[in-house]
Formats: sequence, C-alpha cells, structure tokens
Amino acid sequence: MKYFIICIVGLLVQLLFIKVELENKYLPAVILKGMAALVFVILGFICGQQSINLEFAKMVKLGLIFGMLGDILLNLRHLFKKIDSLIFLVGILVFLTGHIFYLLALLPLCTNTLVAIIIGIVITILLLIWIFSKIEAKITFKIFGIFYIGAIVIMTSVALINYLNNPNTNGLIYLIGALLFTASDIILIFNTFGKESKKSMRIANLLLYYLGQLAIALSLLFI
Repeated sequence: MKYFIICIVGLLVQLLFIKVELENKYLPAVILKGMAALVFVILGFICGQQSINLEFAKMVKLGLIFGMLGDILLNLRHLFKKIDSLIFLVGILVFLTGHIFYLLALLPLCTNTLVAIIIGIVITILLLIWIFSKIEAKITFKIFGIFYIGAIVIMTSVALINYLNNPNTNGLIYLIGALLFTASDIILIFNTFGKESKKSMRIANLLLYYLGQLAIALSLLFI
C-alpha cells in the first residue's frame, strides 16, 4: 500500500507541474518537477531495500538519480533563454548517463547480450532514419540524439530479451518502464524539433516518462 501511495503522490505532483508549465510559470515548474522526480528516487530507494540483487538495485538507483537531475536541467532551460540549447544538451547528457546505469543493471542478467545489442542497434538505425526524415535539427543535436536514442533502445532491447528468456514480475515491470520511457523520448524529440509543438504531445511525453520511471523504481521490489 505504501508504494501505491508514493506513486499517487508523485503523479499528483507531476500533474501539477504539467499544469504550471503549460501556464508558462517556469520557476515554480522547475521546483515542482524536481519534487516529482525526487518522489521516484525515494520510491527507488525504498523498493531497493527489498532487493536481493544489490548491484542491480545500486545501478537502478543511480539511474533514477541522474533522471532526476536531467529533469531539473531540461526545465531550467526555460529560465535561462540565452543558454537554453547548452542546458538542453547537458540535460540530455545527464539522461544518457542514467540510461547507461539502467543498461549496466540489466546486462549481468542477460544470457543473450550480443543478440540483444544487435537487435537494439538495428532498431536504433531504423528509428533514427525515420525520425531524421521528419524533423529539422542542428548537427549537434542529431549527434547527441544518435547516442541518446541508441542507449535507450539498446537498454529496452536487453530488457525485452531478459524477460523473454526468464519471464518474471521484475522483468515485466522493468520492460514496461523501458517501453514507456522510449515512447516518451520519441514524443519529446518530435515535439521539440518537429514542425509544430503541441500541448497534447508535451503532456503525453511527461506522463509516459514519469510512469516509466515509477515502473523502473517499482521493479526493485521483485529482484
């Protein structure tokens, strides 16, 4: 029950953040987003106390922490317009670090690492070809995007292979979180670099992302 309550509290704060951001109140939005992110970090640490696999829990908790830092950075760009592109790129780099920690958590559990990575690379190439055909972005953002999308898609591929090889509650919840995270980031890219930014896409991006982080944190209960 306590895990459910923590998730509800986090979602309520996230929804309040979305409302405030859509009203262009960027300072309170940064504060609220940081608070919402802190909730999934706290959830991860509480759930991690139940984990038998301490190394897995450690890597996931580090991923959650970097996710929180990335959250804050991506919203700080609205407060510092003169360097917003730099802040955005640093935020993406921080998120990339978080994905690497998530991947490091999964790899020791994977019995078909090479297959998972090859699948991830192929999907990444196809996905990037499609994305780059639909958006316009500077070369710097495209380079960051290649590594960022590559990391999250490979992480999701490893999570999928792990679950298929050994179906269990931890693997399923983690896979759901990874898929939600991937969908969220694709929406973010189109909403940021596409022809038109839409509030509905921003809301979908933020909700899917947050649910993904909650799912990854909750997965620690079952390993």
